[in-house]
Amino acid sequence: MKAIIPVAGVGTRLRPHTYTLPKVLLNVAGKPILGHILDALQQHNIDEATIIVGYMGDLVEDYVRRNYSMNVTFIYQEERLGLGHSIWIAREHITDNEPLLIILGDTIFDVDLSLATNSRFSTLGVKSVDDPRRFGVVELEKGFISRLIEKPENPTTNLALVGLYFINNPTLLVDSLQTLIDNNIRTRDEYQLTDALQMMIDKGEKFTTFPVEGWYDCGKPETLLSTNRYLLDGKSTYKTPEGVVIIPPAFVAENAIVERSVIGPYTTVASGATVIDSVVRDSIISDGATVTASTLEQSIIGNNAIVKGKFSRLNVGDSSEIDRS
Repeated sequence: MKAIIPVAGVGTRLRPHTYTLPKVLLNVAGKPILGHILDALQQHNIDEATIIVGYMGDLVEDYVRRNYSMNVTFIYQEERLGLGHSIWIAREHITDNEPLLIILGDTIFDVDLSLATNSRFSTLGVKSVDDPRRFGVVELEKGFISRLIEKPENPTTNLALVGLYFINNPTLLVDSLQTLIDNNIRTRDEYQLTDALQMMIDKGEKFTTFPVEGWYDCGKPETLLSTNRYLLDGKSTYKTPEGVVIIPPAFVAENAIVERSVIGPYTTVASGATVIDSVVRDSIISDGATVTASTLEQSIIGNNAIVKGKFSRLNVGDSSEIDRS
């Protein structure tokens, strides 16, 4: 089985961090978002993937090549014309009669993927949400999907698509995407994957749903921090140096330097980071960042940034320096 992972988004809501790093490489609970996704695929014996890259795609490719032995193909999406378009440009890498898993690259899932991959039918991951108007939603009839609607103004269901799509008939998917492109069929000025899936349903393809309760968005600073909290809960990784107090759950990389500080709860101190004379809780200190003489809470400190002084909450991009000592 092959997976397609679209990661070409710019991540404007996570600026300033995404000025210098693709969203999928932001650190959460000790590794990039994309790393958590690839780990989940490998756990389910999916070792072949096509990754659709765009903004700073060379950094994405470099990270995957250095850290994973999977068979991965990278495709550059020059124009971001919607999720349907991103899957369409990968059509030559979609194999006839081989099931396909599409998994969005900006969200972390806690779900047993065998619920999808063992299905006799094409099946889509869904979750009940309070406000379905922000999502694609599904309508069901006798256990099968009858209709897919992208961001409906007046939703008749609260079952939202979460970004996991298992396709048992990839040939029909490619044909439907081609129809969208050939006829310039767009919704909200984009080629929508949901429109192609609806075409498949209209042509007789059976779609079921499977529940995804663990669905963790990484699209904004506050949701990135909440995902960090979830992933750390009960999964602490750290050694406690002399003179340091670590309140679990927490992640402290083996090569991080922590001195005379209190770390946690719900704090990530990533590879090569330094924290000295500080109190840091509910925060992410990214690769190579330095924090000294500071008190931080609900903060994200970017790669190689330097923070000195008394603070309570910061969102600092890569290679910045803040000194209020």
